[in-house]
Amino acid sequence: MAAMKPRTGDGPLEVTKEGRGLVMRVPLEGGGRLVVELNVDEAKSLEEALSHVTG
Repeated sequence: MAAMKPRTGDGPLEVTKEGRGLVMRVPLEGGGRLVVELNVDEAKSLEEALSHVTG
């Protein structure tokens, strides 16, 4: 049986390469994490979109 861990949003944003894709784990306010799997093209599009709003 797996150990139960508290679901908190504490911790850094993480991006890891898994297989052919990238897995991004985003801590959420109120607990838990949003987990998104992206391919390289999607990651580049996300980078470009974020660069427009962050300066």
